[in-house]
Amino acid sequence: MAKTSTPVFAVQRSADRAFFDHGWLKTYHSFSFADYYDENNLHWGALRVFNDDSVAGGKGFPPHPHRDMEIVTYVLQGRLQHRDSIGSEGIVGPGGVQFMSAGTGVRHSEFNADENETLHFVQMWVLPGRTGEAPSYGQMDFEPEARYNTWLRIVSGEQNVDAPIRITQEATFSVARVEGALPVYEFAAQRFGFLFVASGTVEVNGEKLQSGDAVRLYDVRTLDIKGNGELVLWDTPPVA
Repeated sequence: MAKTSTPVFAVQRSADRAFFDHGWLKTYHSFSFADYYDENNLHWGALRVFNDDSVAGGKGFPPHPHRDMEIVTYVLQGRLQHRDSIGSEGIVGPGGVQFMSAGTGVRHSEFNADENETLHFVQMWVLPGRTGEAPSYGQMDFEPEARYNTWLRIVSGEQNVDAPIRITQEATFSVARVEGALPVYEFAAQRFGFLFVASGTVEVNGEKLQSGDAVRLYDVRTLDIKGNGELVLWDTPPVA
C-alpha cells in the first residue's frame, strides 16, 4: 500500500485469513503467500509475510532457498530447530526469536524439534532496506518477565530504537504479554503498524480483538491496549 492522506485502522479477523491444512502443517496467511495470492494484499508497509504456523511433532520444512528478505520467527509453543547452508544451527523455544537475513542467498530447514508436541510460531518477512548483503543467522531467548505488561523491542533497523537484533530495514518488531494494560505505544507520522493477537482477548483503541485477529494501521499515532493476551507488533516505513 502506498502512502495515503487518511489514517487507517483496519481489523482483520482470524477467520478472514487464508488458511491451508496440509496435515502436518496448519497455516494462516495474513498476506499473499505460496498458493494464496491477492493483488490487493501483498504487504503492509515493509511487512511482506505474516504466517501463523502450527507444525506436528517431528515434522517440518526441508531445505529451501531464500534471498533478499529479512526473516523473523517468534516461537509461541514448542521448539523450532533450524539448520542452514552457512553452517548455522540451533533450537528456539517459547518466547524466543530466530532471525535470518537471506541476503544474496541461503538455504535452510525448519523442523519441530519434539516428536510429541505441536510447534506453534509466527514467521514474518520484511522487505530489506539494502540488497546484496551477505546472509546471516541469529537467535535469542528472552525471559517472560521482559515482556510482561510492557513492549519488548527485539528487532529494529531504526537508529533511535534500542533492540538487540539489527536489520537493514527501518522497521521495529516488538512483543508484549499484557495482563491488565500496556504503556501507550507511539508511532511516528506516516508509519505502518501491524498488531497481531497471538492469544487472549484485548481491546485496542476501543476495538475488541481475539486470538488470531490483527489490526493494520497507517498514520495512527498511538495504540492504547488493555486486556489479557500475547501480542506481536510491527512498526514499519512505507515502501514503493
